[in-house]
Amino acid sequence: MDRRGAKNAEMEKTQSAANARGEMSRIFVAVGSKRGPKLNAVREALALFGEKIEAKAEFEVVGQEVESGVGHTPLSGEEIMAGARGRAEALIARARNRGEPWKFFVGLEGGLDVLSDGAARRVFLKNWAYVADGSGRGAFGQSGAIELPRALAARVVDEGVELAEAIDAFAGGQGIRDAQGAWGVLTGNLITRQEAFRVAVINAFAPFFNHGLYGE
Repeated sequence: MDRRGAKNAEMEKTQSAANARGEMSRIFVAVGSKRGPKLNAVREALALFGEKIEAKAEFEVVGQEVESGVGHTPLSGEEIMAGARGRAEALIARARNRGEPWKFFVGLEGGLDVLSDGAARRVFLKNWAYVADGSGRGAFGQSGAIELPRALAARVVDEGVELAEAIDAFAGGQGIRDAQGAWGVLTGNLITRQEAFRVAVINAFAPFFNHGLYGE
């Protein structure tokens, strides 16, 4: 057994002993980002359903910068989903290489879904989450959608400007994606970027905390 394997085996032994004594166990959840809205969204979601995954468990969120494998602003639902899955899979690979004790792997990706409505084009902002447990089991969850104003959509879709840059110029702000996000700008802060990701995370974790209904 190599050093990483020995480290994990020792941690599992310690955790099992704690469980036997009725002490609170610790579950590490890796997230493929270090941005505050994403990390806080996962923390808030876990506070709601964590007890259903494991009673008396303490969840620790670990932020890691990883590549999504897609463009800076995905322009289809399929590409957003691929970005979320790509981040989770990158986390799994990193955990295996480093011998990290992470139990869940969360990829979060936001982007645009460009759709046709007859002769018109409609562009929607969507957030997707992908959650995996490293054993081959994974699930997607989405936040819902909000339509972009035509001027903002044109800047991103037609001119290729990154959404983070475009929304700053559109709203006359700076660093909006690390605050309320485009969601907050478009909804008057009734729904923020963090809240949208929180909903996506809950939906993606549903098969894990409500597994009886999913038959898994």
